[in-house]
Amino acid sequence: MLNEDRIVLMTKMASYEQGEGRENMSIGRYFRGDYIALRLLRAFLSGTIAFVLGFGLYILYDFEEFMADIYKMDLLTFAQNVLIWYVVFVVIYCVAVYIISAYRYGKAKKSLKCYYHNLKKLENMYRQ
Repeated sequence: MLNEDRIVLMTKMASYEQGEGRENMSIGRYFRGDYIALRLLRAFLSGTIAFVLGFGLYILYDFEEFMADIYKMDLLTFAQNVLIWYVVFVVIYCVAVYIISAYRYGKAKKSLKCYYHNLKKLENMYRQ
């Protein structure tokens, strides 16, 4: 005999699994610290690559003037300024990624908690 409440709950859960739940389940496999650490590592690497590409484009934009001024400038001060800008850029980017990752993890865990509650509810429906 078909139970209409059970069918509605199973349809709701299947819809969740196919959509939002797929990403939430992959997030839910990690501990909070591990998930955020992995995201921060990826952010550090991608931030470094982005800074190097941006700096390279900045230098190439006015390469002739840069080459003319390279003998006049203090290279140590220039390198320190570039390093400071790099650290500021990467720190701001990593802080933003930390905040976003913590929010996503919390949201995914809350959503998975509701999903597991529905699983228990479905199991109880089958027992009755």
